Amino acid sequence: MKKSTIPVKYGVLIAIGLIAYFLILSLIGVQTNPVFSLGNGVIVAFGLYYAMKNYKLEKGDSFDYQKGFMAGLFTGFNATLIFTIFFAIYVTNINTNFLPEMLANWSSHYHVGVGIVVFIAAIMGFATTFVLTLAFMQLFKESWNPKKNHNSHPLEV
Repeated sequence: MKKSTIPVKYGVLIAIGLIAYFLILSLIGVQTNPVFSLGNGVIVAFGLYYAMKNYKLEKGDSFDYQKGFMAGLFTGFNATLIFTIFFAIYVTNINTNFLPEMLANWSSHYHVGVGIVVFIAAIMGFATTFVLTLAFMQLFKESWNPKKNHNSHPLEV
C-alpha cells in the first residue's frame, strides 16, 4: 500500500496559512499582540480537520484510530516545523526589532533570547497539534458502542 502524502501536503498548506497570517499582522503592525495568536489556532484547526477528513476518505475501510491519529500529528508537526523555521529567519534577519517589541510587554528579569522564543513557538505549535488531533479523532473514529436492537426491550434476555 502506498504512503499517504496528506500529512506533507496539508502541513505545507497550514504553514503557508500561518506565514501569510503572520505577515499580514506584521503589515498592520499588530504582530506582537498575543490576542492575534488565536488566529493561528483557527488556521491549524481548519487544516488539521481537512487533512484528517481526507486521510479517512483516502483509507476508506482500512482507516483506524492509530493511523488517523498519526496522520494528524505528522500534519501538524510538519506545519509547525516549517513555520518555526520561518519565524526564526524572520526574527533574526527580516525584522530584528520584533523580539524587543514583543518582550517589552513581558515583565521579566531574565535574559530571553531568540532561541527560547523560537523554542516556545515550536512547543506551542506541537501542543496545539496534539490537542486538536485528539479532539478531531473523536469525530473520525469508529464508535465502539454496540449496536442496539430496536426490536427488543433492553431488560429482556
